[in-house]
Amino acid sequence: MDRDSFWGLVEDARASVDDTVADPDGVADALTKVLGTAEAEEIVGFGTELARLQVESYRWDLWAAAYLINSGASEDGFDSFRGWLLAQGREVWEAALIDPDSLADVVDEDRPEGFEGFDGEGMLHVGSHAYKNLTGNEPAYWKAVDRDAPDTPDLPAGKEIDFDDEEDLEVRLPRLSALYLNV
Repeated sequence: MDRDSFWGLVEDARASVDDTVADPDGVADALTKVLGTAEAEEIVGFGTELARLQVESYRWDLWAAAYLINSGASEDGFDSFRGWLLAQGREVWEAALIDPDSLADVVDEDRPEGFEGFDGEGMLHVGSHAYKNLTGNEPAYWKAVDRDAPDTPDLPAGKEIDFDDEEDLEVRLPRLSALYLNV
């Protein structure tokens, strides 16, 4: 599956969700249904493209943005954040990869009570769920995706960022820092 087809499916799913910022799981559910009408090979292609996007977005600057926005971000938390970012669509995704500080236009500084972060873990499992629903064989999906997907590098791309260095965060991500560091 090519990138345009991947994002076309995501946009189709997003169209059925009122607020993708607050409901990335709704996007994941809709996307699982959309993919459920595809052939197994196409679902694997979706998963491979998703893996490519995850590798491309494994970057220090984007992780720093996730750290600010979510008041912390473990490695798993960063993965889930990128799932949330996928649910925001291609335009937001690509803008965030160019300038992670652009996410200040997407997120809300006022976190509701019980806020647990911008988490789209469900988006990371759409392909495996759709494949299992179609074939009943989830392990075959992962084997096929792993065959063609790039490996995640040991370290994120770009210059390392100390997430506890507020001055550095303010320089690199001034808008997000203004929202979340109480500066």
